[in-house]
Amino acid sequence: MFIVRREPHNPLLSPQRERPWEAIATFNPSAVRTREGVRLYYRAVGNPDVLQTPHAGLSTVGTAFAEDGVHFHSRRQVLVPETDWDRFGCEDPRATFFEGRWYCFYTALGGYPFGPENIKVGLAIGDTSERFTERHLITPFNAKAATLFPERIDGDIVLLLTAHTDWTQEHPRPTIALARAKRIEEFFDPEYWQRWHDRLADHALPELRRVDDDHIEVGAAPIKTEKGWLLIYSYIQDYYDERKRLFSVEAALLDAQDPQRLVSRTESLLVPEEIYERYGTVPNIVFPTSTTRDDGRLDIWYGAADTVCAKASIRFDDLMRALDPGQLARTFLRAEENPILEPRGDGFESRLVFNPASIDIDGKVHILYRAMDAANTSTIGLAVSGDGITIDERLPEPIYVPRAEFEQKHGSPTGNSGCEDPRIVRIDDMLYLTYTAYDGVRAPAGAVSSIRVDDFLARRFDRWSMPSLLTPDGVDDKDLALLPEKIDGNYLLYHRINNQICADLLPDLTSGRRVSRCIEVMEPRRGMWDGLKVGSAAPPVKVGDNWLMIYHGVSRHATYRLGAALLDASGIEVLARTADPVFEPLKTYEKEGEIPNVVFSCGMVVRDDKLFLYYGGADKVVGVAVASLAHIIDALRSGSTTLHA
Repeated sequence: MFIVRREPHNPLLSPQRERPWEAIATFNPSAVRTREGVRLYYRAVGNPDVLQTPHAGLSTVGTAFAEDGVHFHSRRQVLVPETDWDRFGCEDPRATFFEGRWYCFYTALGGYPFGPENIKVGLAIGDTSERFTERHLITPFNAKAATLFPERIDGDIVLLLTAHTDWTQEHPRPTIALARAKRIEEFFDPEYWQRWHDRLADHALPELRRVDDDHIEVGAAPIKTEKGWLLIYSYIQDYYDERKRLFSVEAALLDAQDPQRLVSRTESLLVPEEIYERYGTVPNIVFPTSTTRDDGRLDIWYGAADTVCAKASIRFDDLMRALDPGQLARTFLRAEENPILEPRGDGFESRLVFNPASIDIDGKVHILYRAMDAANTSTIGLAVSGDGITIDERLPEPIYVPRAEFEQKHGSPTGNSGCEDPRIVRIDDMLYLTYTAYDGVRAPAGAVSSIRVDDFLARRFDRWSMPSLLTPDGVDDKDLALLPEKIDGNYLLYHRINNQICADLLPDLTSGRRVSRCIEVMEPRRGMWDGLKVGSAAPPVKVGDNWLMIYHGVSRHATYRLGAALLDASGIEVLARTADPVFEPLKTYEKEGEIPNVVFSCGMVVRDDKLFLYYGGADKVVGVAVASLAHIIDALRSGSTTLHA
């Protein structure tokens, strides 16, 4: 698992109205770390040239410097249009200090209006970081985002670029590819590129697009690691639909000796969320253009909304662990005994058992799981484990059944109804069970019932209180979970309305009062693994003064996975949130079942440093997975802006 932490001082560079050459936008930064600090090259968009580009700002390349990598100063232009092939603009620099010289590749605009025939790659070369004395046209064909590997591979200088980024009928899709040469001058030769282009497919990286409507582009220069070359690149979802288009950032690991071979990759790890990323010259863009390493941290430098420069950081080792193909289990390790519960018999749990709650009382883990019979009526069964994994006892009858009118079956005789997806917490000497009540006709609703701890342990299950509804009528409101501790004398209840996690404070749970507001806790991150919907999983657990929440997220491809978030003492403010899932469906019993590709948790238990997570697999069986609590909290705290302040 890894956390992406935006620099608190973002945006680091913004346009300055008093400088006409950068009055409109300053973005897509290329950062090079030196002994003295960070040298930044960036695309500067000035006011339109009333003669050349009356409807578009003119792009040049600026530079700035910051000793601390945050507070940049000494801004000035270093590249301006001066040749026929870049006279209409110099965009998106990517600078590398290589074998004693400074190389700055950039997008050269040779005509207006801009189009595939006049957008190519240019190169400026200099002996110092602030003065480039040579300029060369690199590609005779449409291309962008060229960048050098920082060292030779098998004696070759290696260039990474995106060919045919701009649509034509002949080349409708982009290709990220490698070019090799013994001498840098070979890249200046049009005949070299003609031969290279004739065999473009032979130089291409494996297809990184997941669907044909997406788009990709080289981001930062690759970084050499012990596991291979780390590539941060741009992934654009729904590229050809302006209403849905979303720019995001991904990471890939390329083989150290053969960088055309893809070892592994992430999904989107950074998407537009902040105001400066969602609004600007072009909205909803985070576009990575460079990376630097510092003190165990990977800094990703990116342009936001085609307007400003920004930076985000990841602990380097955490990202590399996530990219390790031998670590597919993510943060949680499945028990070898999985699934620990499966449907059985011809009674209340004959069809499905899944989505379990859990609570540890007197050294025994009580697993309260959703069970469905042949008529698709949901009740709650109970299994008990001493070690948290091995089932020592499983009761032959449900411990909780539909009793209220709002959870009785009113639809089809075989339609879904009953008591679904339980969560349980202990507050003082009472156990509170929250669950989804469904009658098969009306919208699912959230309900609560309670029982004294001693009655529960004595199995006097007839003493469950009569349930009451906690959510409004006619609202699809699910995933109810109580914070297992009162906040200023009130119960804090999490619930999901539509696709986001909400909360509300209730003075009591027995008066019939229902939630009346959505205090927003967490929303989906469009374009990421949890971009379609989020909901609470197990009730949060206390960690110091904060709370650990495991939540479920649903992707645009309808896969259910789990993430982790650190909440403040109030249980409402998110201090940090994992960029990648901590658990995802991998096993057959998680990928095939009533609903495929689902891991869905409603319960977790902490014993010493072990966090036991109980979950439903593919809405058919129950499994358990174990993780180090300290590892999760350490990763989350490393990404918390508040805890760093």
